[in-house]
Amino acid sequence: MCCCDKDDNEKERSCCLHDLLKEIIALQNQDRENPSCEGCDKPFLGPSRNCECYNTRPLSFYNCGTGALWNIQYTQNGNTNTSNVFRIEKLDNCCCTCRILIANANGTYTPTRQFFTIDLNCVSAVQCHPDVFIDLC
Repeated sequence: MCCCDKDDNEKERSCCLHDLLKEIIALQNQDRENPSCEGCDKPFLGPSRNCECYNTRPLSFYNCGTGALWNIQYTQNGNTNTSNVFRIEKLDNCCCTCRILIANANGTYTPTRQFFTIDLNCVSAVQCHPDVFIDLC
């Protein structure tokens, strides 16, 4: 069954997350045709609508079973570590594919070339971090 099936409260929650993540992908692709608001669904990246120097809304996911942050292992320059901050890259029904981001001490992020796919039915909440520019090349 699709996570957006309205017959079940659990499915509605996932649909809400799906719609939010779909909007974030559109924002990251510079689609700005939504009314103004704040938070995760703010319809532009950065502090104001006129600033085009942001391309990512970093996210963290919470596990619906335990309430804990999702931590994903990555290897960068031969070192293995974990991260709980990601950039959504693709959304397909109940699944989203994310790029693992490395949080730096100065509040910036380094993108990895490592991705994972998560089932939205396993997510209870999404936390949005301040918008940033990430060099994806």
